[in-house]
Formats: sequence, structure tokens, C-alpha cells
Amino acid sequence: MSSNLDPAVSARLKRGPDGLFPAIAQQYDTGEVLMLGWMDDEALHRTLTTGRCTYWSRSRQEYWVKGDTSGHVQHVKSVALDCDADTVLVKVDQVGAACHTGDRTCFDADVLPVSTSDVDPVSE
Repeated sequence: MSSNLDPAVSARLKRGPDGLFPAIAQQYDTGEVLMLGWMDDEALHRTLTTGRCTYWSRSRQEYWVKGDTSGHVQHVKSVALDCDADTVLVKVDQVGAACHTGDRTCFDADVLPVSTSDVDPVSE
């Protein structure tokens, strides 16, 4: 699929075989990790130019703008590539829930237990 994404940015991106890369949404002022979505070049272009997060739905095979149906909008504050250029971090101002379940974040419902007995507090 063709995209209007800046060719210099597009050339740097590393994508999976499906042309997608992960996009982590983080609350810009608290650092809270909200969700992970998938983008391609066009979704990133739309995110950068509209100020609203656009993702690619792997199940529906279509673009979706966060909040268009739920009202739980993500207003983009900044977008950054990671050091390998295979993931983007989108800092947003989240309105309402980020998770499709209605939770604030996708990462608060199923916290796994972690053993800390072998952790060396000096090396942390």
C-alpha cells in the first residue's frame, strides 16, 4: 500500500513480514503505558498529520482511529522511534479508557506474580 509518510522516515522503519510495527501508547504526563497497537506507514502518517492515533486492525484488516466509536480519544503529544526503528512510542493525552475492555490501560487487569528473592538490590 502506498503512503504519504515522509520517505526519510519510511526508509528508517523496520517492519514485520506483514508490513506492520508495534506502536506503544503512553500517557504523556504520567508515563503510564496504555496500550500496544499496530501501525504501517500510512497509519503512522495519519497519526503524525492528524494529531490522533491511527492504528491498523489485524483482525478487521482496516485502519481505525482511537476514539472514533468509543469517544476515548488519544491526542498525540509526540512520536519517537526506538533505537532499532522497529517500534514507535506515541505519547498521548488519553481521554477515557485506552483498553477496549473499558479499563484505563490494557496492562492492569492481569498482573503476573514476580519473584524478587534472587534480585540483587545493589545492581538495580
